[in-house]
Amino acid sequence: MSALTVLASPGGEFRAPTPDELFNLGPVAGVSWLTKPVLLAILSSIIVIIFCWAAFASPKLVPRGIQNVAEYGYMFVRDQVARPFLGKDADRWMGLLLSIFFLVLVWNLMGVIPVLQFPVASHIAFPAVLAISIYILKIYLGVRHQGGWGFFKNMMFPPGLPKPIYLLLAPIEFLSNMIIAPFTHAVRLFANMFAGHMLLAFFSMVGFWFLIEKLTLPGSTIGILGVVMTIILTAFEMFIQFLQAFLFAMLAAMYIDQGLHAEH
Repeated sequence: MSALTVLASPGGEFRAPTPDELFNLGPVAGVSWLTKPVLLAILSSIIVIIFCWAAFASPKLVPRGIQNVAEYGYMFVRDQVARPFLGKDADRWMGLLLSIFFLVLVWNLMGVIPVLQFPVASHIAFPAVLAISIYILKIYLGVRHQGGWGFFKNMMFPPGLPKPIYLLLAPIEFLSNMIIAPFTHAVRLFANMFAGHMLLAFFSMVGFWFLIEKLTLPGSTIGILGVVMTIILTAFEMFIQFLQAFLFAMLAAMYIDQGLHAEH
């Protein structure tokens, strides 16, 4: 069912969409595991692979077309995400960070593409798996570069504090770094895409209902307002989608840096 389908109550009155109706989507083509979010996630991966392949497989000295667009994205991630956190290690991790940025951005933009109209990240499983993968990488890098005990020591026992303080600080630092950080990394992206999709679906349904399904002179004013709000919120949502992709990639760079280098 499309997110923009108007769900009428038996009495013929407008009824706002519920989260279950918008997010609990059934299987596609009768395949139990192939739901719309999974299908869009696969499509997003294919789009990112084809885009990067077309841009960087045979780069030209003077970039044009897709390569030009991709290089703007590359420079943005390099200058705003990788270098501020990773410094001299930035180039080494650009492939991963650029892939994360483009993938999350395409996930999010699925929510404003006609017909598709579903942001992949509004299902918690997708940002959760990506955030957990990044955090496993952080722990691996931390153990490899700082040693097993050194990594957790640097995390839980910042130098220069009175020893009794560590009794309180160490468990807080462990909880913050090992549980809260990956949780918020995933939930921040999920919550923004979930809320944005709900708002867009609601106002678009208001416009459809009062302008097409139940057109009346008083109701047309509400319908026009619904259409105007949908347009405004779509533009705002696209900004939020870009911002969330940037923040997700930025936090990934920060966590990678924490694995590579001890915090001081």
